[in-house]
Amino acid sequence: MKGLLLFLGICLTAMGLMAQKPVPIKPRILISTDIGGTDPDDNQSMAHLLMYADRFNIEGLISSPSYGKGSKAEILRMIDLYEKDLPKILKYSKGHPSPAFLRSITKQGRQGNVPYKGYLKATEGSNWIIRSAKNKSVQPLWVLVWGGLDDVAQALHDAPEIQHKIRVYWIGGPNKKWGANSYSYIASHFPKLHLIEVNSSYYGFFSKSESLDEINPSDYYDTHIQGAGHLGKDFKNYYRGEIKMGDTPSLLYMMDGNPENPTRGSWGGQFTQISQSPRVILNRSTTVKDSVSFCTVVEFHFKGPHISISKDSACFWMETVYKENIQKWPGYYLGKGEYGLKYVPKQAETISYRFSSSVSGLNIAPGQLVVTNVWPGKKHPTDYLLGKHWYTDMPALNLYEGKIQGGKTVYRWRQEVLNDWAKRWKWLR
Repeated sequence: MKGLLLFLGICLTAMGLMAQKPVPIKPRILISTDIGGTDPDDNQSMAHLLMYADRFNIEGLISSPSYGKGSKAEILRMIDLYEKDLPKILKYSKGHPSPAFLRSITKQGRQGNVPYKGYLKATEGSNWIIRSAKNKSVQPLWVLVWGGLDDVAQALHDAPEIQHKIRVYWIGGPNKKWGANSYSYIASHFPKLHLIEVNSSYYGFFSKSESLDEINPSDYYDTHIQGAGHLGKDFKNYYRGEIKMGDTPSLLYMMDGNPENPTRGSWGGQFTQISQSPRVILNRSTTVKDSVSFCTVVEFHFKGPHISISKDSACFWMETVYKENIQKWPGYYLGKGEYGLKYVPKQAETISYRFSSSVSGLNIAPGQLVVTNVWPGKKHPTDYLLGKHWYTDMPALNLYEGKIQGGKTVYRWRQEVLNDWAKRWKWLR
């Protein structure tokens, strides 16, 4: 067994040495991030972006915290650290943008989830997406989304003509769980959008499974980052310096090969085209006899009393328990005695849930739901029908990294990526 593992490790390392290919044109990118919210890995990925900023034409940094308390102030704080390290960086690379420029393209997006319909009102961030998309260029604008799709959905609603000018690489998974409404709006109204929906592959970048990597993400800080400038000192504040960087595969995808072809193997993963996104509509609570694939949009519809509140007003909640904490998803009044709620499970498990309500007479039974580990899974008549440019994680079993679908398409390059980054950390010593 050890011999086989060694052989596989050598093969993957050899593949890694041949992996990176030049990007035909320096790509135009815009980042939408929930940095400063509940997950510090966005700070790690922002440090990575700033250190590789010479590889991109960065056109926007949008704070889009659909969940948590993130704001553009956190992006600006990271730019301040970058400014302090920039003199050292410029000794090795002359292509990094000025801090003043980066501050000028940093905008505040939506703070908090959009309602059931999937959009609400324009933000500074959504307007900037529209403005950037309309900039004259022979290249598309790549929108790299590290959180919810709320500002992207708003921009598409307000300026639907930009759908053919942008490409989206979205780190879904938990972000889809918290952003079901904006996702549903985009999938139902803009199925021809060029979108790479990454619900699981990105986990491969911080997989905990045994490996033959020379670089251990848990030891990387002590070996390569400690003592490396202001960005290095700050990095210790996130997961005690352990590498997670779940959003970084979006950057890696833009750094290796031709981004216009998602089916290629690259640092940022390899993806397959899908024609349907699973959506199940229910008018009842479920039982353990009901099952869906992870990342399926589960849409509950209930009948209840006619009430005099505005349509799309939150008035009931679905509650689940995650790591001993109660998580709540809002349900909305749709008018004429109709109530609706969208929920997206992020992983394989059996979920138990209950409902609470501020509406007298709206009594909904608790339920359970079995979630399976294959995406997108079986087809349903209520699925979102997609165009030919919607891509997602590879389903082949040999590409699973443990339980992570498509995880090996990212994991196999992790050592090469971190070795390359280590060279840049040396710049800051």
